[in-house]
Amino acid sequence: MCTKKGVIKKTKLKDFSRPRQTGVNAITISEGDTLLEASLTDGNSYIMMAVKSGRAIRFPEEKVRPTGRGAIGVYGIEVDDQEDEVVGMLCVNKEDKTKTILVVSENGIGKRTRLDEQNEETGEWEEVYRITNRGGKGVKTLNVTEKTGKLVGFLAVNESDDLFITCVSGVTIRTHVKSIREAGRATQGVKLINLDEGDQIAAIARIDEQDEEEVSEIVDESATISEESGNVQEDNSPNPESNPSNSAESDETNNDSITNETDDKE
Repeated sequence: MCTKKGVIKKTKLKDFSRPRQTGVNAITISEGDTLLEASLTDGNSYIMMAVKSGRAIRFPEEKVRPTGRGAIGVYGIEVDDQEDEVVGMLCVNKEDKTKTILVVSENGIGKRTRLDEQNEETGEWEEVYRITNRGGKGVKTLNVTEKTGKLVGFLAVNESDDLFITCVSGVTIRTHVKSIREAGRATQGVKLINLDEGDQIAAIARIDEQDEEEVSEIVDESATISEESGNVQEDNSPNPESNPSNSAESDETNNDSITNETDDKE
């Protein structure tokens, strides 16, 4: 878990094995602070945190020892002032070299940067986001200027993912992650969306292939249910054989038959 003021806390999942109907305390929040995000981790990850001023920090998960549910936590990154705050926390597996870090500013500027780059001559992996101890200032992840605005989005993505960008005005666009250019860690990036005057980016979200498949399955199930409902309605449509007029004609025919039979007997 992390807060907007840079506090991070790790608690074992078994401590939440007996939840109450009204919920249980997960973290003690200091006055003026707010819980920002909570993530599951496998115990062997790098923790990354980014702040509005354009800095990000990367440190091993082992630097944060597990504490009880009622603990406050420890500082993960240092914030500049009262206006600065954390915008995102990531848990990235140490062995995963495929992910890139996506950052988006409030004025629609964004880019992707690799965590590590492979040296073409030696073949060794070199850190782009250097690994440090928790609680430091971190390194620049976006060159924040008046043109870019503050950092608002911070995600770990794959090239096969899609990105949703939502504006304060309510406008939302969807784009392929692979269409966003990779750039150096301390650069500004490129324009991802054209904003109207006074509009800004409110939030970003990632959709991976698995999420897309689940949505497709739900849509297919809904379509199947609709078709089945339509078939049931067609089966319940009036049957000509049950038409009252046809029944009356049938009764008259039967009566004529009975009369003829009686006459024959007489």
